[in-house]
Amino acid sequence: MTVSIIQVENLHKSYLMGKEAVPALRGVTINVRQGEMLCLMGPSGSGKTTLLNLLGGLDEPGRGHITIDGKNIVSMKEEQLARLRLQKLGYIFQTFNLLNNFTAFENVEAPIVLAGKLRRRQRKERAALLMEQVGLADRMDHYPSELSGGQQQRVAIARALANDPPIIIGDEMTGDLDSQTGFEVMRLVRRLNQEQGKTVIFVTHDPRMADFADRIINLLDGVIDSEEVRNGG
Repeated sequence: MTVSIIQVENLHKSYLMGKEAVPALRGVTINVRQGEMLCLMGPSGSGKTTLLNLLGGLDEPGRGHITIDGKNIVSMKEEQLARLRLQKLGYIFQTFNLLNNFTAFENVEAPIVLAGKLRRRQRKERAALLMEQVGLADRMDHYPSELSGGQQQRVAIARALANDPPIIIGDEMTGDLDSQTGFEVMRLVRRLNQEQGKTVIFVTHDPRMADFADRIINLLDGVIDSEEVRNGG
């Protein structure tokens, strides 16, 4: 029996536009299996990013439940959510979100420092190993401005993996990349999913990138419009 690592039940979220509440999610229910690579698709305004933000504890639902690895995150305090994000979730953003005054190596090392679990030598060995895994062992001392878009995204992937989280969340992580580089990034993420058992949830507008997923959920106007099981890339 496959274990669900994320359970979303009857999730609602609205935003105030002036005095009017505009619904972004209207009763979404999803179970994400451990080790699954799940793609969320849909037009702008369909609720994809809202759903990712709720899964990451970056926003609060109006109602509904979100359980991650057996813990109800809706009732968590901010300190608990921060710990969850540090230990359980790795984020990969479209715009990379690297610290420009840090080298690539320092960007990857930063979350490990925040977690405070490893000694200095172990921390540096971990960061170096991750840089090697994403093919950037020769770019450790480069700053983000000295790296291509694809290289910056690979640094961002290494950073997302810094504390070995079981779940990776990607919000349009190939959106700022050309097609060839986008495919390279998706192949890397898929390899991490298959070889390390990472659960991956990602948003994309590109059906070619969605082909890497095991399952595609299409959102429309805040509800699940359709669902398709794939073989994955």
